[in-house]
Amino acid sequence: MLDEALLDSPDALARADTGGLLPSVAAAGARVRTAARAAAEAGLGELKPDGRPRTLLIAGPGSAPGQLADLLGGLAACPVLPLAPTGSAPTAQELRWTLPGWAGPLDLLLLTTADGTEPGLTGLVEQAYRRGCTVAGVSPSGTPLTGALQQAHGLALPFAPPPYRPTATEAYDAAHGTEPDVPPDPGAFWALLTPLLSLADRMGLLSAPPDVVAAVADRLDAAAERFGPAAETYRNPAKALAVELAHSLPLVWSEGATVAPAARRFAAVLTSLAGRPALAAALPEAIAEHRALLDGTLTPAGDDLDDFFRDRVEEPDGLRLRIVLLREPETEPATAAVEAANAHGTPLSEIDAADGSPAETLAELLALTDFAAVYLALTPAEGSSA
Repeated sequence: MLDEALLDSPDALARADTGGLLPSVAAAGARVRTAARAAAEAGLGELKPDGRPRTLLIAGPGSAPGQLADLLGGLAACPVLPLAPTGSAPTAQELRWTLPGWAGPLDLLLLTTADGTEPGLTGLVEQAYRRGCTVAGVSPSGTPLTGALQQAHGLALPFAPPPYRPTATEAYDAAHGTEPDVPPDPGAFWALLTPLLSLADRMGLLSAPPDVVAAVADRLDAAAERFGPAAETYRNPAKALAVELAHSLPLVWSEGATVAPAARRFAAVLTSLAGRPALAAALPEAIAEHRALLDGTLTPAGDDLDDFFRDRVEEPDGLRLRIVLLREPETEPATAAVEAANAHGTPLSEIDAADGSPAETLAELLALTDFAAVYLALTPAEGSSA
């Protein structure tokens, strides 16, 4: 079982959170405001695009480009495709990207990075310039990538760093020439997404004017209070979801095209941040896609479930399936999903998205699932040596 005593102790969570995961997730609203302000100061509001692009291409290190393409693809009025990198090693300095053969003046290349020193991205800017492909990038100011974008007459949008100051230990490491480990920064997703949303709005690909971006930031602030460590588990949906997913293999199902990117990102964050295996699929195909799992050994036997007086102490500690269903607001009850869960004795967690614009709906879902993943990453099982 997950250690709920630790989960309900903000001080204990803060001590366990040596990488600053919770402050990073909680500051998502601030990152949105900072990123929007920086994009405006970079001249985004004065941009006068000459028509809509045929395709958006997104490239950058890590999993963020694929998640950004997935989310923007559900909102934008054109195809949004991530560019897969190649390389001899999975480090950002070794990765290389190549434009598809059909890319040209009708397409827009978007680069996303929290670093800006990747040679592969600089080379990709040169490819785009030779092809006549318009290019824009989100990168820290003063980096080689920003310089390359300026030379290619592209648009450089500043990356909003986290509101974070180095600790005394990190200051010592910097003074003595050693590089401290860089912890994950879940809030970086919002620092990359916000300028792209504003750019896509400016180009008429989706609706994300400044008032919508401000509403997204407000929704993230409210979510940080509702899902944050100070809220007890019994009234905190993120903590409650973390408890439900302890020792589970989550099948993250989505109902509705708007929430599907949030489901896929939740499965990815559970794996990359919390170290938990998870699978995502969209209804109605999810039931058929995961049928073999539902019929397999990860589902409790029906007779055992019916025996209320069974000895739970003797039950195995292995993973058991749990369906997490993300649903769009005001949709009909997911009868097929409930029936499939009941038929296979699989527990089901239903999460209904809140009302609002598509961007606000996604913001709250992403905040909830990010907080849940962080709680799973920080909270060891009772009796473990962690």
